[in-house]
Amino acid sequence: MADVVVVGAGVIGAACAEALTARGADVTVIDRGDPAAGTTASGEGNVLVSDKGPGPELDLALASRRRWPELLADLAGELGAELAGIEWEAKGGLVVATTPGGAAALTGFAAGQRAAGVDARPLTAGEAAELEPHLTKDFALAMHYPQDAQVQPVLAATTLLAAVRRRGGRVRAGVTATGLDRDASGAVRAVRTSAGPIPCAAVVNACGPWSGAFAELAGAPVAVLPRRGNILVTAPLPPLVRHKVYDGDYVGAVGSDDAALQTSAVVESTAAGTVLIGSSRERVGFDDTIRVHALREMAAKAIRLFPVLADVPVMRAYGGFRPYTPDHLPVIGPDPRVPGLWHATGHEGAGIGLAPATGALLADLFTGTTPALDPEPFRVSRPAVLDTADSTPVRDDSGALR
Repeated sequence: MADVVVVGAGVIGAACAEALTARGADVTVIDRGDPAAGTTASGEGNVLVSDKGPGPELDLALASRRRWPELLADLAGELGAELAGIEWEAKGGLVVATTPGGAAALTGFAAGQRAAGVDARPLTAGEAAELEPHLTKDFALAMHYPQDAQVQPVLAATTLLAAVRRRGGRVRAGVTATGLDRDASGAVRAVRTSAGPIPCAAVVNACGPWSGAFAELAGAPVAVLPRRGNILVTAPLPPLVRHKVYDGDYVGAVGSDDAALQTSAVVESTAAGTVLIGSSRERVGFDDTIRVHALREMAAKAIRLFPVLADVPVMRAYGGFRPYTPDHLPVIGPDPRVPGLWHATGHEGAGIGLAPATGALLADLFTGTTPALDPEPFRVSRPAVLDTADSTPVRDDSGALR
């Protein structure tokens, strides 16, 4: 019998499993597909503080940013440097405002961030050109965020899961969670799956965009919705983009409640030499259609930031679903309605960056350790998560769960 079954082998589930096994828990991770094959595989690997204003999510992001290098060093010692290599790049980011109004908004936003512990540095035109030689000269303000970083998201998740296995935990692919078995008191005693029940004392709902569907089957609905995004990938190039660079509209798109398509320019290179171009956000359920007009908008906005990209061939485009909550905060902690049910979800596009602190917070709460972060803002019982849960259908067409 496992102490905990984690449902979902993306980066959030992997981080929770890693943190729990580090504290001695016996953990089984299950996923209906392959590990890291869902939302994690369709992300850019961002570890960002630049896009978050003062508040609980920024606190979580700063804690994760501090933890990532420490965690990687710990895993390298445990697993070996090669297995713990996740293409960590502490390359920093640039946020660019293209209008005077945007510059004023960015200045105020950065001032609030600095008060909360973010390193945000306004740049002169010459300093911006030195950091990004190919950046357009037509901008009103550029802000440098040295703390922003990037990892290869699939490698990050699979490395965390390798540590889980090394400690005696189990990772089972191709196993679909279908509900919970509960004892006479209502507490969890097993997870029902396509491979039969898995006895356990607790279950962690880390199903990403599919978390609402699993929570419904578990008898404790939560308002987690899929929000679709797309990414363009160029052919490998000589070094053109040195940092993560995006326009100031991105921050507004992240925090927007609008279900309609929103795009903004987000440009960054990878260790393989490709350039990733985003971003888009829209709530269309689990419709995975790639819409050409969205890609065109993304490309046009990226070219305005980096004119050199105009003649660069695009190798492919891909999309995925991010777990969105109405109040834009993750859901982390125990569910008061079902003893033994826990949630770690709702990170939308920030899951890679927030994973280490999310795992640590959940593991602290699970083991009764005083957490370093206040868990109250992320509680499952908050109105935005529960009051809207009954009116938010979240199953995909097949009814399948992550």
